[in-house]
Amino acid sequence: MRWRGRRRSENVEDRRGGPPAGMVVGGGGLGALLIVVIAMFLGADPQALVGLVGPPQQQQQMQAGPGIDDDAREFIEVVLSDTETIWSRLFQQHVQGGGYSPPRLVMFTGSVQSGCGVAAAQMGPFYCPADQQVYIDPTFFDELKNRHNAPGDFANAYVIAHEVAHHVQKLLGFSDQVAHVRQRGDELATNRASVRLELQADYLAGVWAHHAHQEYNILEEGDIAEAMNAANQIGDDTLQRLAQGHVVPERFTHGTSEQRVRWFKAGLLSGDMEACKRLFELDYSQL
Repeated sequence: MRWRGRRRSENVEDRRGGPPAGMVVGGGGLGALLIVVIAMFLGADPQALVGLVGPPQQQQQMQAGPGIDDDAREFIEVVLSDTETIWSRLFQQHVQGGGYSPPRLVMFTGSVQSGCGVAAAQMGPFYCPADQQVYIDPTFFDELKNRHNAPGDFANAYVIAHEVAHHVQKLLGFSDQVAHVRQRGDELATNRASVRLELQADYLAGVWAHHAHQEYNILEEGDIAEAMNAANQIGDDTLQRLAQGHVVPERFTHGTSEQRVRWFKAGLLSGDMEACKRLFELDYSQL
């Protein structure tokens, strides 16, 4: 992927090098922290977990570290800048009266305090609707390469683009639709709504890649295969087989490997932002 030497986003906060996120002072404690981490790792919406660890003012104050201007930071800032440019243009073209308000991205190590509670790096990158920020521990890219056999810069860019796509969904109202389903307390309906949201984020990540390549000529030979492989490695069926040796479709929250690859590819080939609504119109069996 061609990314060096281009504009870098200023919407990145680097908390690496600072102290770990504080534990809850009264009312929460380790149990609440573990609930948040485990639930988010299993695919729960961070917004649904707000309050489990108490409001931010109950946490020990955490100062941002000095940050490290390394390759990881430059890469993240360049990719985030690309998403800002592309989504600003697409919102102007397709969203009535809508300017695009980009998310901030927080880099951290170990654990982090977000508007959705305290989260550990083991849960992977995530988007918090409560504060409209993306959180990522850059060592996740090593995990993607070594544990999930999904190396490559464009595979990493796909991960960032997927999380930014969750912000796009928040602005477009799709996240709120899923939140309403979750409030009804039907686990199967909630899981299926989550699958729709995640596959739509894959599609939107593909839409971003389509336009980013047109704008910046970012793709090199093998890049598309890298992203497809990353999507394939983190499908629900693949992860369930690795974790427990069998698949339980009713517990899917992100979609199968085949679905994730197919919808990312659809967005990449078409670049059609408006077609993302199909993910919430199709019968679940057609996803």
